[in-house]
Amino acid sequence: MPLSLLRPEVEAQSASLRRRFQSAQPFPHLVVDEFLDSAFAQQLLHEFPGFDEKLALNEYGAVGRKAVRQSLPSIGPAYVALDRMLQSRAFLDWLSSVTGIPGLLYDPAYVGGGTHENLEGQDLDVHVDFNYHPTSQLHRRLNLILFLNPEWQEEWGGCLQLHRNPWGSSEEDEIETIVPLLNRMAIFETSEFSWHGFRRIALPEGKKHFSRRSIAVYFYTKERPADQTAPSHATVYVQRRLPDYIRAGHTLTEQDETLIREAIARRDTQIRFLYEREKEVSEHVNAMHKALHSPTHRAARAVTWPLRKAYRLVAKPKSK
Repeated sequence: MPLSLLRPEVEAQSASLRRRFQSAQPFPHLVVDEFLDSAFAQQLLHEFPGFDEKLALNEYGAVGRKAVRQSLPSIGPAYVALDRMLQSRAFLDWLSSVTGIPGLLYDPAYVGGGTHENLEGQDLDVHVDFNYHPTSQLHRRLNLILFLNPEWQEEWGGCLQLHRNPWGSSEEDEIETIVPLLNRMAIFETSEFSWHGFRRIALPEGKKHFSRRSIAVYFYTKERPADQTAPSHATVYVQRRLPDYIRAGHTLTEQDETLIREAIARRDTQIRFLYEREKEVSEHVNAMHKALHSPTHRAARAVTWPLRKAYRLVAKPKSK
């Protein structure tokens, strides 16, 4: 039962899928079309929740054009069945066999995951994800995204883009583009260089009522190779570079001016966000500093001084 939602051909191809995953560029990833049983994928689409503004608050606290519902089992019967498969040992073992990442663990809280719905005008800046689960402190290792859009064109924006180097010039940044079509699954390793995002959704006339729908699931492990481990951090965003055609000699159009003004405004917003986050960190550091220099702390150190001195004498290596 746990893997019966997968198409049999997908389940049987773990060896070839693993080779594709490990050799993919710009970093390990895999795209599988018709991932689930087609009738079940249609059921997921049918039960997909409507856009709820209460679930559309962005990282800056404003109502955006992206709604996230983290609790999959609360949505409907198909999502209960999907959740049951995702947490099953059979599926986790299959996923490990495909990616080569042992000991994958399911996140019942779906932190950052769940259903994602993005409306016209929404985009997602290129970023790497947070690297530790906020409560369990497990290592985040793998992103799985299932797309649920019966119709989509690359020129509409909203396509998942995997980047090699968003910090550098366009020549240094290899980009892999994945169109978010129904029942297409993308998985990629979460690392310090798994940069990804999507360009602004700009739907044509007659399609403005469409939205970009997907299910995002993240998997974790208890351990991670030391050479892949980094200090804990939140999601790190990189603002998109201006188009290459905006250079000396180019005559700016009204569209160009709007693009530049929007880029500056987005960067200013990100700077304000980082400033507020730095103030929060400073408050915690100051609180710890005050605690360490409080009369109570000094008294405790005075009382325990004999024990600490005895411990150092016992623990001191003997000279040879």
